[in-house]
Amino acid sequence: MRIDIWSDVVCPWCYIGKRRFEAALAGFEHAADVEVVWHSYQLDPGAPSEPTDSVAEHLGRKYGGGPAAGAQMIDRVEAVAAEQGLVYRLHQARRANTLDAHRLLHLALEAGPGVQDRLKEALLAAYFTQARNVADHDVLREVAAVAGLDPARVDEVLASDAYAAAVQADIEQAHAHGSSGVPFFVVDGRYGVSGAQPAEAFGEVLRRAWAEREPNLQLVGGDGVCGPDGCPD
Repeated sequence: MRIDIWSDVVCPWCYIGKRRFEAALAGFEHAADVEVVWHSYQLDPGAPSEPTDSVAEHLGRKYGGGPAAGAQMIDRVEAVAAEQGLVYRLHQARRANTLDAHRLLHLALEAGPGVQDRLKEALLAAYFTQARNVADHDVLREVAAVAGLDPARVDEVLASDAYAAAVQADIEQAHAHGSSGVPFFVVDGRYGVSGAQPAEAFGEVLRRAWAEREPNLQLVGGDGVCGPDGCPD
C-alpha cells in the first residue's frame, strides 16, 4: 500500500503530522507493506535563498500584529510540537526558500523511498530543531550526505535546475487533488487526509484502506454442506 505525502520542509505542522503519522504506522499490522513517498509543496515560494528576516517577523508581517504576534504564533505551535517530542527553535529560525531542498528530495526518491525518508527527516530537523538555513547549499550538502546521497550527484543537482519541473508538477498535483495546504496525505489513492490529524485518525484510515484492498467474500446459505464430520441427512 502506498502513502503519498505532500509537505514543505519549513512547515511546522508538516513535522508534527509526520510524527503523528509515524505513530499510527508503528501500530499498523501491515506496516511492512506500506511505501511512503514524499511530494513537494512550497508554502512560501517567494522566500529568499539568503534569509533577510526571522520567522516571527515574517509571520507578523503576513498576518498582522508585527513580530510580537508572530512570536505568539510560534509559541503555540512549539507547544504542540513538544507533545510529539519535537523541540522547535523557530524563534531562532529564519525565512528560507525550499526549492533546492525539494529538488534534492526528488533526487533521493530515485535512490529509494528509504533514502528519501531519511533526507526528509534530516531537512525537517535541520530547520526546526537546529534553526539552520535549508536554502544554503553547504547546509544542503551536509544534510544530504547524512541521508546517504552521493555527494557528486548532489553537487550536480544544486549546480543546475534539475528536478525543478518535478517540484512544480508535485505542487500542481496537490492542487488537482483539491488540497490548498499541507500536510496532505493520500492513502492508497483512495483517501485524502488534510492536516496533522491525530495518530488515531491516521490509523483508522490505514486500516480502512487496507481492508478495501482485500476481497470480501459474502457467504450465502449454509444448508446442505458436507464437512469433516460428514454430510447432512
